[in-house]
Amino acid sequence: MVEVVETVPGRGGELVLRRDGEAYEVIENGVFLMDTRNGESERLLVTGALTPGAAVLIGGLGVGFSLRAALDAGASSVVVVEREPAVIVWNRSGPLRTVHGDALADPRVRVVPADLVSWLETTSDRFDALCLDIDNGPEWTVTEGNAQLYSDAGLTRLASLLNSGGVLAVWSAGAAPAFASRLRAHFASVREVAVEVPRGEPDVLWFARNQRRDPVNLSGHPTSSTRLRPWRPS
Repeated sequence: MVEVVETVPGRGGELVLRRDGEAYEVIENGVFLMDTRNGESERLLVTGALTPGAAVLIGGLGVGFSLRAALDAGASSVVVVEREPAVIVWNRSGPLRTVHGDALADPRVRVVPADLVSWLETTSDRFDALCLDIDNGPEWTVTEGNAQLYSDAGLTRLASLLNSGGVLAVWSAGAAPAFASRLRAHFASVREVAVEVPRGEPDVLWFARNQRRDPVNLSGHPTSSTRLRPWRPS
């Protein structure tokens, strides 16, 4: 039986947190956004992009899967940009806190309550990994303005925020061939990874590096540099 835990007005419309058995779900304007049932691709989005000691940006807090993965993989600092105050509250002191083991309390974490696209336009911060999961995909954005993030101009800006050898990682609920082509026009190396899900089409992740440096771990588990898989550009 589905139980509505809380309904609040959000910046993008009505937000609903509901519980279905042991799982929590977040709905915006009647559109399913995320739940706590799996999280494999959300974790791989981060573990596939960083090495221990990395400075990480996570775009979209979600239910905390990516944040927990970054901390467990040894990130030195994690900036999380989340536009919905309610999502932050649900993760910091609400029912989602137990999903990620109170990850927001870790001293390495800084949560920025802001629209990611706007924040990226003005920040002077630089990162070793940019991990973006604010939409259902580059071609299925939650907010119309998010589309510019995946444009040529957006990719140019993202590349400029990466340290040498840094990785841009993007999550999608499905394939996006046009976006993949744009990535390859802006980054020296791009890898696309499909992650099977219990129902529907596989989730798709892209890992794009602006320069060759360290190999990228796509195993989904924290590793030392001696165990990382070699980078294979497509």
